[in-house]
Amino acid sequence: MTLDLITALAAFAFVSSITPGPNNLMLMASGANFGFRRTIPHMLGVGLGFVFMVLLVGAGLVQVFDAYPISHTILKIGSVAYLLYLACKIATAAPIRDGAGTGTPMTFLQAAAFQWVNPKAWTMALTAVTVYTPDTTLWAIAAVAIVFGAINLPAVSSWTLLGQQMARVLTNPARLTAFNWTMAALLVASLYPVLFP
Repeated sequence: MTLDLITALAAFAFVSSITPGPNNLMLMASGANFGFRRTIPHMLGVGLGFVFMVLLVGAGLVQVFDAYPISHTILKIGSVAYLLYLACKIATAAPIRDGAGTGTPMTFLQAAAFQWVNPKAWTMALTAVTVYTPDTTLWAIAAVAIVFGAINLPAVSSWTLLGQQMARVLTNPARLTAFNWTMAALLVASLYPVLFP
């Protein structure tokens, strides 16, 4: 992989990781509701789960979609249903008082597994593998995963920090409820490219 290709890949990884999407919206909501420290497993699940996804997609998982086109439709339906479920959980999250709220942040495994039903993650992984690994060698696929691993985690962490800082303004339960409903609505809106390509 040439330096020019790595530079282009790094730019793609940064832009696709830092822009709004299901992961970042959920991390911002988690940062606001649970704080940075309690959201660390969620952030690590996003970062490492996506790296694992890139490796498997690059290793040939994408060929399943070519061989069985119905699997793409099944994935889309499952993704939409799960994102709607998560939007409901965000919208109805109870305020945390003195660290003793009823809600819990997403775990590492939940966040890692979420990558497989996240339409933006699929788009990022498929684009990265098809555009930046033209020879599809193991080294090229590993390089894409490493670049994403190095860039994705700091990028998504910034959304958690933003949510944590917003928590200072969201001390009023009514404001926090409005914030959670807004985050839920934005999460549902992020489905637009999936439902209307």
